[in-house]
Amino acid sequence: MLLNGAEDEDKWLAEGIAGVQHNAFYMHRALDSNNLREALKYSAQLLSELRTSKLSPHKYYDLYMRAFDELKRLEMFFKDESKHGVSVVDLYELVQHAGNILPRLYLLCTVGSVYIKSKEALAKDVLKDLVEMCRAVQHPIRGLFLRSYLAQISRDKLPDIGSEYEGDADTVMDAVEFVLQNFTEMNKLWVRMQHQGPARVREKLEKERNELRDLVGKNLHVLSQIEGVDLEMYKDNVLPRVLEQVVNCKDELAQYYLMDCIIQVFPDEYHLQTLEPLLGACSQLQPTVDIKTVLSQLMDRLSNYAASSSDVLPEFLQVEAFGKLSNAIGKVIEAQVDMPIVGVITLYVSLLIFTLRVHLDRLDYVDQVLGACVKNLSSRPKLEDSRATKQVVALLSAPLEKYNDIVTALTLSNYPRVMDHLDNGTNKVMAMVIIQSIMKNTTYISTADKVEVLFELIKGLIKDLDGTPQDELDEEDFKEEQNSVACLIHMLYNDDPEEMLKIICTVKKHIMTGGATRLPFTIPPLVFSTLRLVRRLQSQDGDIAGEEVPATPKKIFQILSEIIEVLSSVPSPELALRLYLHCAEAANDCKLEPVAYELFTQVFILYEEEIAHSKAQVTAIHLIIGTLQRMNVFGVENRDTLTHKATGYSAKLLKKPDQCRAVYACSHLFWVDDPDGIKDGERVLLCLKRALRIANAAQQMANIARGSSGPVILFVEILNKYLYFFEKGNPQISTSAIQSLVELISNEMPSDTTTPDPAARVFFASTLRYIEFQKQKGGVMGEKYGPIEFQKQKVGVMGEKYGPIKV
Repeated sequence: MLLNGAEDEDKWLAEGIAGVQHNAFYMHRALDSNNLREALKYSAQLLSELRTSKLSPHKYYDLYMRAFDELKRLEMFFKDESKHGVSVVDLYELVQHAGNILPRLYLLCTVGSVYIKSKEALAKDVLKDLVEMCRAVQHPIRGLFLRSYLAQISRDKLPDIGSEYEGDADTVMDAVEFVLQNFTEMNKLWVRMQHQGPARVREKLEKERNELRDLVGKNLHVLSQIEGVDLEMYKDNVLPRVLEQVVNCKDELAQYYLMDCIIQVFPDEYHLQTLEPLLGACSQLQPTVDIKTVLSQLMDRLSNYAASSSDVLPEFLQVEAFGKLSNAIGKVIEAQVDMPIVGVITLYVSLLIFTLRVHLDRLDYVDQVLGACVKNLSSRPKLEDSRATKQVVALLSAPLEKYNDIVTALTLSNYPRVMDHLDNGTNKVMAMVIIQSIMKNTTYISTADKVEVLFELIKGLIKDLDGTPQDELDEEDFKEEQNSVACLIHMLYNDDPEEMLKIICTVKKHIMTGGATRLPFTIPPLVFSTLRLVRRLQSQDGDIAGEEVPATPKKIFQILSEIIEVLSSVPSPELALRLYLHCAEAANDCKLEPVAYELFTQVFILYEEEIAHSKAQVTAIHLIIGTLQRMNVFGVENRDTLTHKATGYSAKLLKKPDQCRAVYACSHLFWVDDPDGIKDGERVLLCLKRALRIANAAQQMANIARGSSGPVILFVEILNKYLYFFEKGNPQISTSAIQSLVELISNEMPSDTTTPDPAARVFFASTLRYIEFQKQKGGVMGEKYGPIEFQKQKVGVMGEKYGPIKV
């Protein structure tokens, strides 16, 4: 019946509840006075409120629960024969004289419950009588709730094994028959609901039907709880009857829900032993039924069952579960020609997960699932549904997660064929999944052939597949992708130098196609991976006559130069310079002077031609000085050439403070603190004096430019260099030179009044305290520092603040 609106429905519900409460009041009074006739009269009038057709299932449920609560109280009264003085047999006859059929049947069920408990009649006979009589109510909603009440009051009174109501050995079948009959009738009423209104309210009716589904499903739950229903009875009687009802009702909502109920409520073992009829029913369902979800849940349950114990695995092999599931999925896809591609892929994802859990060692099964998916993908256009692409990623991810080894997954011939059906965006997503699997499981790819296959799979991250410029992509996503590729390169490893070199050349071939935006991410890890190989081979000289040995340091350094040179032609000269310096250090350790000299030559060319920004120049020159200071492979001539260039570039930096710091850093090039290192004290002193001249010039320029601080701190830094070389035993660094520098700084510090430099004052005070500490410590160092004198008052205000200096 059509409703005029929610307000009308609320009004009718309120009237129904008021009627229930009114009659309940008089029923309670009759119960309290033990007046059976009045109790039956008002209880029947109370139950008559349930005869309404004006309420939706949700509202009707509220009214039903009010009546249900009153029936529980009435049942307690019926149990006590001493109160009403009528035997339960006579009472069972008496309630059947109620005027209206619906109240009569509710009362009959209530008395029937008491009748069974009294054991004056067999439970099976009473239940059979009740379930048959309930046929009299054919209104869908009223009938469903009536039968739900019957199921509710009878569930603990079924003649099951071990039940107090058990009769002979066949009574279990009577219990099963009762539940099945009630289920069948309820399902018919439920399905009939869709025809109760005009087509324009079909959606509303479906929603209402959906609200009532649990009333029907509870019958299957009761069936699963009957102890006497063993596998044989389930296979021969229960499942065929239930599936017959499911298939014949030809209703989309009912078929989907009931198939889901079957899978959820009955034991996994039963499903495994009845796979054939269960899967056979799937292909007979309506084309609009969401069968993919049903089958997926079935396979998930079976997968979990297999994973719960290894003892059950032989059962799966015995019933040929994989073959049956695979065939069933094929038939379902064939029968439902309009099934979306996402549904098809979802089915194969579930089948693959099932296969990986149950038949982990059967790679042929896994490949067969992937092949079936490829076959379905090939007959459809390019994937555009985002849900479908996510399912493809899940399909391809499952073997990686289960085998924990990309190498095993790559032996599957259909694996790359599935990836070929991905769009470029999803291809990248899958490539990231593959890399993450490798990193998570610490899987090393150990042959060039496998590396080739792997890089073909992740080509979406290596180069542009569709010509999309990288600056149009999300910067953070792009960085994450390229950092993942960089991490992957470190997982390509083989102990055999020959094979490792092949791997390096394979990687080089692929990443060189990446373009200017990718190379700064991918070249550094390749360089360091190659340098790791160099370190392993540094004992070889690289020239073995009569033998073809490509994996030698000289050959590898040639490859390294080719790799790094690519960075020089794109906006990454600073990175190229750093990598050249790393390679130069490796060449130094391999005692390859010509190679090291050539690498430094490339460094200086880069510095001259490509690095123009002043800050970048400062960083670069300090890197050059630091690396050159650690080199011990050069002869006198080559070293002099390189140090001369380094000091020359240092003195040409744009800013005086930068010049000063770079020049005094060059002093370390002439005094290397190891037994065999160069120790040219005179050139050290020249560097320091030159730094002092530059610092003095910077001081004068700062004094001229009012408002800017004079760089007194440069003098303090140079003083610390003097002290360093003084302690290292440089004969050219005298105490008088240190004394003069201390006095110079002491004189300059107070005059720095325009914009005082607290850092310089603190640094100078700390330096003086260090000198005083060395003097007081005594010993050889104390004697060396002894002649140095300085005046306390010359330190200035900050000197006073940062601690007394004893003289």
